[in-house]
Amino acid sequence: MNTDDHYRGVWPVMLTPFDEQREIDWESLKKLIDWYINAGVNGLFANCQSSEMFFLSDSESLQLVRFVLDYVDGRVPVIASGHTACGLSQQIDQLGAMVQTGVDSVIMISNRFAMPEEGDELLLARLMKITAALPDTVGLGIYECPHPYKRLLPDDVVDWCARSGRYTFIKDTCCDIGTIRRRVERVKGSRLHIANANGQTLLPSLQAGAHGYSGVMANFHPELYVWLCDNWQKEPEKADILSAYLSTASLAEYLDYPICAKDYQKSIGNFKSASARVRATGNYYAGHFQDSVRQMTLLGEFMKEWLGIPPTLPDARGSA
Repeated sequence: MNTDDHYRGVWPVMLTPFDEQREIDWESLKKLIDWYINAGVNGLFANCQSSEMFFLSDSESLQLVRFVLDYVDGRVPVIASGHTACGLSQQIDQLGAMVQTGVDSVIMISNRFAMPEEGDELLLARLMKITAALPDTVGLGIYECPHPYKRLLPDDVVDWCARSGRYTFIKDTCCDIGTIRRRVERVKGSRLHIANANGQTLLPSLQAGAHGYSGVMANFHPELYVWLCDNWQKEPEKADILSAYLSTASLAEYLDYPICAKDYQKSIGNFKSASARVRATGNYYAGHFQDSVRQMTLLGEFMKEWLGIPPTLPDARGSA
């Protein structure tokens, strides 16, 4: 029987707002947290790739997560990563320090366990060592992060995580419904939950028994993902139409993310700047990316109106 059932639903991968000097903008972060929670999300994934964790120092990562936990103040559960090191001992130090923040689960990055040319047996051996080094008072998870390279979890690793009783959360980025179905079957009866990061396969994955969504598009319209996760069984025809929109809208990820998401957050008054450490903003504003994202979010507002969800923009037909 599954425990930790709050790991179902929508878990946004949090952005980190920066000012023009690329220092963390704490006031904007408060607005972002309130915006997520007001959208009805089930939890927050802090200090992940969308948070630009590879561009934060270890001390900044811990400060960021503690701030999120303090400001959230128990309104929703919080998980966090910051697992960026290459050496095993440094990884254990990073993860151990993150455990001390009090997050619900500490999320490891699958590509940190082995280099691209190293086999899956090394991945599992290192995963076992790290798991044994961390206290059993906190949940653990794994994120198939695409940076610096994507390392998908083999079946035996998923099996081991499910059997261990330590793991609560896999952020799945395989984008393959067959693989997701197989993983769902393998974690049945355990506390391990599968959160799909891919909009195109989300509805089929929910139908297959996956537990929710944790992807970048929750930085644009989390309410729509909440509605889909909550209502796909009760209103299947509307779910099919919404899924078609979300599948198309998720292509915005390729329009200079996270700049496009930060610019959107700026347009609705949450962020003061679209600045990032991962890349410059100039390319996003040089072409038509901003117009395309604006049209995508406006269509999202029409979808909210159709579903009876309060709008995010002051006027869904005009400018923010």
